[in-house]
Amino acid sequence: MRLEKCWFCSSTVYPGHGIQFVRNDAKIFRFCRSKCHKNFKMKRNPRKVKWTKAYRRVHGKDMTQDSTFEFERKRNRPERYDRNLTENVLKAIPKIDKIRVSREEQHHKNRMKGKKQKLHKEAARELEQSISLVKAPSVFQQDQSLTLPKIVVSVSQQQSENRMEE
Repeated sequence: MRLEKCWFCSSTVYPGHGIQFVRNDAKIFRFCRSKCHKNFKMKRNPRKVKWTKAYRRVHGKDMTQDSTFEFERKRNRPERYDRNLTENVLKAIPKIDKIRVSREEQHHKNRMKGKKQKLHKEAARELEQSISLVKAPSVFQQDQSLTLPKIVVSVSQQQSENRMEE
C-alpha cells in the first residue's frame, strides 16, 4: 500500500482516493480531492493559496524542520536489513518482555500499596471514633453484666409462635 502526496496541498492521498491527472508529457499529478484538482486547472499557485502546506511553509506558519518530514522521506526508500542486528533484536525480545512484565507487577504493587494504607487509616479512624464501644475480653470476664444475656428458646415455644403467625 503506497501513500501518495497531493500535488497541490501536500496532504496524503490514500489508495482508492483522489484524482490522478496525466499531462501530455507523461507527468503524473495526484490530487486528494476535487478542490485541489479545480485549483490546479485554474492554474493557481499553491504558494499563494492560504490553506496549502506550501503557503504555510513559505510564510513561516508551519514547522519546516520537523522530524516527521524525515520519516516521510525515508518511507519511500527500500530498507536494508542487517542479519546481526536482526539476530540481536530477536534475542532481546524475551528480555524486553520480562522487563515489561516486572514493570507491570511493580506498578500494580504500588497501586495496591496505597489502597492498603488507605484502608488501614480508615479502620484506625473508625476505631478511634468508637473506641468506647470496644471492650477488652478481660473486662467481660471480670464483669458478667456487660455481656449480652443468653436467650434460650425451647422447641415448644417456637412451634407455638409459628402457629400464631399463621
